[in-house]
Amino acid sequence: MTIYHFVGIKGSGMSALAQVLHDMKFQVQGSDVEKRFFTQLALEQSGITILPFQKENIKPGMTIIAGNAFPDSHEEIQEAMRLGLPIIRYHRFLGDFMQNFTSIAITGAHGKTSTTGLLSHVIAGAKPTSFLIGDGTGKGEEGAEYFVFEACEYRRHFLSYFPDYAIMTNIDFDHPDYFANIDDVFSAFQEMAVQVKKGIFAYGDDEQLQKIQAKVPVLFYGFGEENDYQAKNIVKTTDGTSFDVFIRNTFYDKFSIPTFGDHSVLNALAVIGVCHYEEIDVEIVKEQLQTFQGVKRRFSEKRVGTQILIDDYAHHPTEIRATIDAAKQKYPDKQIVAVFQPHTFSRTQAFLEDFAESLRQADKTYLCEIFGSARENHGKLTIKDLQDKIENAEVLSEENTSVLNKFENSVIIFMGAGDIQKFQESYEKQLS
Repeated sequence: MTIYHFVGIKGSGMSALAQVLHDMKFQVQGSDVEKRFFTQLALEQSGITILPFQKENIKPGMTIIAGNAFPDSHEEIQEAMRLGLPIIRYHRFLGDFMQNFTSIAITGAHGKTSTTGLLSHVIAGAKPTSFLIGDGTGKGEEGAEYFVFEACEYRRHFLSYFPDYAIMTNIDFDHPDYFANIDDVFSAFQEMAVQVKKGIFAYGDDEQLQKIQAKVPVLFYGFGEENDYQAKNIVKTTDGTSFDVFIRNTFYDKFSIPTFGDHSVLNALAVIGVCHYEEIDVEIVKEQLQTFQGVKRRFSEKRVGTQILIDDYAHHPTEIRATIDAAKQKYPDKQIVAVFQPHTFSRTQAFLEDFAESLRQADKTYLCEIFGSARENHGKLTIKDLQDKIENAEVLSEENTSVLNKFENSVIIFMGAGDIQKFQESYEKQLS
């Protein structure tokens, strides 16, 4: 029996894949740095061994799955080479693994995680489904027919995949440390499109995605009349959203979702499109859409006193806008306070003006120091550069989160992709 050893098992994709293989009755273990990550709870609950990095972890007979963040010079990978063990990079392993199922890749600059979570939940109501989500969760269903997974465009990693279907939620300029501009991002998605084997579901109101060409049908979804799958008659309430779906201008059915904002309608529409194409019973689709609980770090709410605290992964201006928009739909009569931690200096620099504009949608903004990565050249950029562009914005430190006390009966949204959670934890601690 092969033992799979994961080098960097706490990475969000890696931990999800480890859970998938564990569920499929393979022997799985892994190693990582000592620091605690939100991904490790699920690993611990599955009883998967997590070791500190050291070359002694590597034993004959293992197959090594190596995280993208770790170079070949890493001591464990060096030891595996010395022992002549198979070493497979994460995305290469995933590319081979998915050939056993009807695979559906969810890709796009924004909305990947939520759409992957939603699609796997909906299809699982009809057929056994395995899935891998970028929030660190994964499940390997015995006898699975479908494999639903999140595919990231960063460093063109998704070009290791040849899925049956792809959902493309949008194309936007992000990862400025890697992509040169929007055309560079488009070229990556265009290369990916050519690798899809059965069909692509693309957001048709996105001018970049309208140019996508493929060897398979490209079906468009969105709000505009010219989409194959169109959402019309949208009704937004404080309980959720309902809408009618038209397929090529013919009424198909009415759907309701317990979530908020236009982006939630679009995610659901992409899922409805795939399920219609795969002939999954529409009643099951309607039922499953209603019971979706959401994914980690996407609009995760808790009520503390008179305040609603929301944790969200939003780290790009488009995502910040969508998150604030959703909060306004759900809580129309509450004040919205944004607490934002920019992620990477390169992204902050590239989108300085856009960040300011999106954060101005909140009633009050607090900013946390930029979460930089060790690889970056910081230049002279500081959080003050962003603060200057937003009226009345203040800088928040972990020590002075108590200033948030004064916003009674308000919604406080903690947003970011770094360690923004520590600010929320510090605030909750001082409240208790």
